[in-house]
Amino acid sequence: MIVLAIDTAGIDCSAALFDSSAGKLLSAVSEEIGKGHAERLMAVIDQALDEAGVDLHVIGKIAVVIGPGSFTGIRVGVAAARGLALSLGLECVGVSTLETLAASHLATAPSSGSASGPVLVAMDAKREEIYAQAFDADGSPLNEPAALSAEELDRLAISLSAELTGSWVSKTGDRFDIGKVAMIGASKDAAGTRPKPLYLRGPDAKPQLGFALARV
Repeated sequence: MIVLAIDTAGIDCSAALFDSSAGKLLSAVSEEIGKGHAERLMAVIDQALDEAGVDLHVIGKIAVVIGPGSFTGIRVGVAAARGLALSLGLECVGVSTLETLAASHLATAPSSGSASGPVLVAMDAKREEIYAQAFDADGSPLNEPAALSAEELDRLAISLSAELTGSWVSKTGDRFDIGKVAMIGASKDAAGTRPKPLYLRGPDAKPQLGFALARV
């Protein structure tokens, strides 16, 4: 099965094609753009399709990064993935940024000499908070993702110390391996549900009180 993966949750606008039957990444395209994902995403998908040498209609599943990450970027990616899946009659699955980071770390741990075991993944959430989640050695989550203070993160690490092997990943660049997203998505079952954004806190922008118009 050919999986199309999409990521607009960070500073990159990315797409990849993965052949799950052959276990082969066919293409991966990433543009570091910061903003403007909506304007670039379809062109990036087209480039990934061209580089893989496949047509859009041979895709069997769509995987999209659901966050946590950029509030607006996540909405762009999820909306595009759900729209494509609906028009093509495909299942669509969500992949979180934290499980992508965990998979990237666990894939390189043996070669880097790190202990093989659970890993606590963290990324900068701004506003003096950290997005964090722990995963087992096979990538299975050990707890729910959360936006934590530094103190709360320390307490989480201590509470999991019996299971953790000392592995630790810190992420501040808001960049995610689109190839890993495709591989994770290939193994996920949509189970009749549609992916939705994973927001661990409200948006930074707040409506100004006193300026709302009364509805008729």
